[in-house]
Amino acid sequence: MAGLDLLLINPPGKMEIYQNLGKGLAAVEPPVWAGLLAEHARLKGYSVSLLDAEAEGLTHEQTAARAADLDAALTLFVVYGQQPSASTQCMPGARKSATALRALTDRPVAMMGTHCAALPERTLREEPVDFVFTGEGPATLDALLACFVHGQGALGSVPGLCRWDGDRVVASAPSPNAADLDADLPRQALDLLDMTKYRAHNWHAFNDLAHRDNYASLQTSLGCSFKCSFCCINAPFGGPGMRYWSVDTVMAQIDEMVTRYGVRHIKIPDEMFVLNRRHVSDLCDALIDRDYGLNFWAYARIDTLHPELLGKLKKAGFNWLCLGIESGSKHVRDGVTKGRFGNVDIAEAVSRTRDQGISVLGNYIFGLPDDTMDSMRETLDLALDLNTEWANFYCAMAYPGSALHAQAKAAGLPLPDDPGGPGWIGYSQHAYECMPLPTEALSAEQVLSFRDQAFIDYFDRPDYQRMVGDMFGSEAAENVRDMLKMTLPRRHHTEPGWMTRLVKEPV
Repeated sequence: MAGLDLLLINPPGKMEIYQNLGKGLAAVEPPVWAGLLAEHARLKGYSVSLLDAEAEGLTHEQTAARAADLDAALTLFVVYGQQPSASTQCMPGARKSATALRALTDRPVAMMGTHCAALPERTLREEPVDFVFTGEGPATLDALLACFVHGQGALGSVPGLCRWDGDRVVASAPSPNAADLDADLPRQALDLLDMTKYRAHNWHAFNDLAHRDNYASLQTSLGCSFKCSFCCINAPFGGPGMRYWSVDTVMAQIDEMVTRYGVRHIKIPDEMFVLNRRHVSDLCDALIDRDYGLNFWAYARIDTLHPELLGKLKKAGFNWLCLGIESGSKHVRDGVTKGRFGNVDIAEAVSRTRDQGISVLGNYIFGLPDDTMDSMRETLDLALDLNTEWANFYCAMAYPGSALHAQAKAAGLPLPDDPGGPGWIGYSQHAYECMPLPTEALSAEQVLSFRDQAFIDYFDRPDYQRMVGDMFGSEAAENVRDMLKMTLPRRHHTEPGWMTRLVKEPV
């Protein structure tokens, strides 16, 4: 008989995903979904353990050994990245840990995440696991635990499950999404984690770089109402839409983070945090009343940023907003269904935000389907003109579960998971074998080379570093200069043209 009902694992992989950036610059985030599911299972009466192998710095072999020793009736790999939509890049690490575990135990092993929900049958065929979740998780987990712990029900009746039936892969009917987030997923089981292991992004803590470790992440909503073609966020949820936790439930989690664990820096990873003005306003009122002095950051879209909220957000502790600008070209933005706003609107929104004392992190993507060298330059020029306090530069990736992935497959474009490609790690923006999507006008190498140079062009400027020093102090400016000393090795540096030489099988 198993000594534990459920073991949830966040597998290691940051050094492959981020290379040398994983040592100190990249954030180390609590595994939000694993924490939510852990508490959900405990509320159902199950014994649960949560192994964050990433935060604990375990190897794949050490992860497997720890898991085997716990001898759970069910082990579940919860595979999500620090961006909820980008779990694909985490699959190689999950595979290595699952492979090592499979050699030590014959207990049932399952896997879930955005990537798994997008490609459940393929995941089951490729990964050394018994089951793959096709949806968001709670209903599937309940039924699967009932089978293995209580001997109740049959595997064929478990909703949202992909499994082997002999030598056939079968998938059950979709699982229902959680109807009441407050009741079904009320909190992360933070007591199952070592909260001293987590650290904020360097920029998030520019005002307090010595205390980046007082960090946590929590969601106030699930899903997104929009349909940007490059995003796969809604793969586990079955389509666009949003559900919310109540302000009371969110605040109870924040109260615990602050009073029990000393958290000061908090990320809100909601895809559309500022969309529901009433929800955000009520949460801000509660935070202002608590007056914890927290340092939040959250995502926002240019066309959903309401001026009347900005002052309240700042007063509540939202010192950073990440704006999805994506491209400097309206034509390119329209091609991926990314808002009907122009560059003037972008500049005005950034200015309004900064006027309230909120720092802006601009997100930009190079290599979107309609991009040319000129339009990518237009995007970089916009970033340089805006000169926001931080900027993220990405390459367009056709993540499984996104419309862009389906379009790329239909068009026969080379993808990382094609025969001869680097596999799922090629979807990581910072990996050695990063392999972005080519466009009609640009090769993948051109896109990646432009992105990497754009990063240097942006941060290695006196105007930018002077602004950071004036706003956050000399230590923050020095942190930027230290970052620029770190190189990001790429395969195309040592093997030029490797992406274009990949041969696709005939469609």
